[in-house]
Amino acid sequence: MAVMLTIGLWGLDRGGMWGDESVTFQVAQRTVPQIWRLLHDVDAVHGLYYLFMHAVLTVHPGEVVLRLPSVCAATATAGLVGALGVRLAGPRVGLGAGVLYAITPMTGHYAQEGRSYALVAAGVAGATLLLVRAVDEGGVRAWWPYGTVVGLTCVLHELAVPVLGAHAVTLALLRVPRRVWSGWGRAAGAVALLVLPLVWVSQGQAGQVAWLVPPGWDRVGRLARNFSPGPAGPVFWGTLLLMAVGLRERRTAAVALPLLLVPPGILMSVSQVRPLYHDRYVLYALAGASLLVAAGAGRVARELGRVRLDGRRMRVGARPVRALLGATGVLALAVTFLTQLPVHRQDRSAAHRPDNLAVVSALAVRQMRPGDPVLFVPAVGRLAALAYPKGFQRVRDIALRESAPRSGTLWGLEATPGELRRRLASVDRVWVVAERSALDPRRSPPDPVERTKLAVLAREFTVREEHVHEERVRDDVLLRLYVRRPPGDTPTGHEPPREPSGVRPPGVSAGAPALGAPAPSAPAPVRDAPLGGTPRSVS
Repeated sequence: MAVMLTIGLWGLDRGGMWGDESVTFQVAQRTVPQIWRLLHDVDAVHGLYYLFMHAVLTVHPGEVVLRLPSVCAATATAGLVGALGVRLAGPRVGLGAGVLYAITPMTGHYAQEGRSYALVAAGVAGATLLLVRAVDEGGVRAWWPYGTVVGLTCVLHELAVPVLGAHAVTLALLRVPRRVWSGWGRAAGAVALLVLPLVWVSQGQAGQVAWLVPPGWDRVGRLARNFSPGPAGPVFWGTLLLMAVGLRERRTAAVALPLLLVPPGILMSVSQVRPLYHDRYVLYALAGASLLVAAGAGRVARELGRVRLDGRRMRVGARPVRALLGATGVLALAVTFLTQLPVHRQDRSAAHRPDNLAVVSALAVRQMRPGDPVLFVPAVGRLAALAYPKGFQRVRDIALRESAPRSGTLWGLEATPGELRRRLASVDRVWVVAERSALDPRRSPPDPVERTKLAVLAREFTVREEHVHEERVRDDVLLRLYVRRPPGDTPTGHEPPREPSGVRPPGVSAGAPALGAPAPSAPAPVRDAPLGGTPRSVS
């Protein structure tokens, strides 16, 4: 827990929220009735988390406080994984499992996100520990704590429900008696009844995850690397070898293997028909990998601890061997962490998240004049103004009809296409905040308001300035100044922006990675966003 807390607090204030975090930040600061209204139309799956964060941010609304619950949850999870290892295989395995969980880059990534995934992982780890205790104790009362924790965890995020399948497989592998099945069945049934209303409501909001695609075998390989404390080289292959050895520890494997395989397997299978899978939704399964690796290392250590070297009156006892093996284990964990130190460092930079909304606000402060009209393309870009309103206080949002809190939406209601045309006709200049891909002239968004924005800009305006922050992110958020075309000036297609003095060309930034090499926004070696979120969408 000390290791996890240290890693979690390291670089916690990275200087900017990204899109999904900004949603947590601005929604949690609404009143409880406003949050409740929002959940009827969007983000019901995060309802309990938003209400919890509402209480947290009442203390102090800031980026560090936003992420502190995730840090604390990851710290608790490391302790729970350790306690589970102790109960299953002894103190050394428990200590190893907890430390392995703490130093895995994927754990550190989500320990520093203002979203619910680290809290869900803590709930699942706690429920799994309570499951093992209930099996050992065998009393009816032992199932009440288990059912309560699983129920709260599944309400916190409904995609934690597959853990019930993992626990059912665990009971089957342990060959528990009928009375244990009966107790677990009642608890699981109560959880199902509790979660069903949430599932029913969230089905009507499935458009929020429409960006997901059916996962292929490449996603399986990427998840395996994300679940390893070292995603490549000897550490990765050594991890796989120790996991294979750990399978021989029957009791530990019966708990860890289903937790590792069943939830991702269920979500990936369902996603072949209806995509629901993302690595972050199964963060809680990482605990199974840490337990298996530690169990494998413990078995190897026990075998080596029995070594006796006889001959010429020389005998090496078990105690010195165990001491040497313990020191070797500590050294191996330290070396593993140090080899991944660059990944941990990169992950603590705001430039290695999908976007940085603080940068957008800073650009607005420097470039916009009081009273300037601003247009967000698409409307989700308004999250920058909601998360960092200081940069947009002096300007007017020309497309906004009703604010996000009052309308019960995430980023507000915009004017109709006709009204938006009339508003744009009344101005000679407009600032546009957009991701570069959103302004692609070949793009035809399904929303008529977004199509109107692009059409009016292309037909009636021309680009005078473009500003982009020097930190490169996955999809550069830029600020463009559009001015009205002179009379008789006919648009000839997409015009490249004129470079203002002192502004870097689009896509070029100090310290940016080479073109074609995506920024390493996640701990895995595959850098095409294995751990990051959706491109400015929320789920």
